[in-house]
Amino acid sequence: MAGLQNAKGRKERKERKAKPERGKAARFAERVLLVVRRIPIGRVATYGDVARLAGRPGAARAVGNIMRSSTRRDVPYHRVIAAGGRLGGYGGNELLKRSLLLAEGVTVSGSRVRPFEQFRWVPSRRQTFV
Repeated sequence: MAGLQNAKGRKERKERKAKPERGKAARFAERVLLVVRRIPIGRVATYGDVARLAGRPGAARAVGNIMRSSTRRDVPYHRVIAAGGRLGGYGGNELLKRSLLLAEGVTVSGSRVRPFEQFRWVPSRRQTFV
């Protein structure tokens, strides 16, 4: 009986440890989408910028994965671009991403936002997302 209770206790502790990790990822995803929703019309941010503002510098690839799997209509996904001003992916429809940015007044030359620094969104230090 004692062996069964110990095994059950170990299993419960293991499950408790595993659950916060899922919660941690979900909270990061929520922060990513919050940051992206705050990018103003006519501005862009890189995947790396979004990762840093959401509290995980260096997680640019994770930001892309979150955005790829999200289906929320209130998030302006097209305003997030690759490093150096490259348009990057947009569900395989780079032409649509380009058109949406142009409609917002962002200058796109070839497959890059130019001049990148002019359109890059840099939030004030007062804005917090973490």
